[in-house]
Amino acid sequence: MSPETYNPWTVVNVVFDHLAAAGLHPVLGETGDPGIPAAALLRALGIEPGRDDEGPAAPAVQAHLAEIRARMFPDVEEERP
Repeated sequence: MSPETYNPWTVVNVVFDHLAAAGLHPVLGETGDPGIPAAALLRALGIEPGRDDEGPAAPAVQAHLAEIRARMFPDVEEERP
């Protein structure tokens, strides 16, 4: 049986979404790379961290984060690159 893998950035995204839905205001990146502790959490659960090339720069992740920001800060206009 091959080891189970999971993308650590998915864990970051799920936790970020959960905290934002609970009314908290998590910030990514100000205390370092959140993918590192997310990978450690997966290992602690017996799951090998998978590829992280779908990390925070992935278009789907950016779109989801923009949606969360719009819910949390409806009066702030999103800047487009």
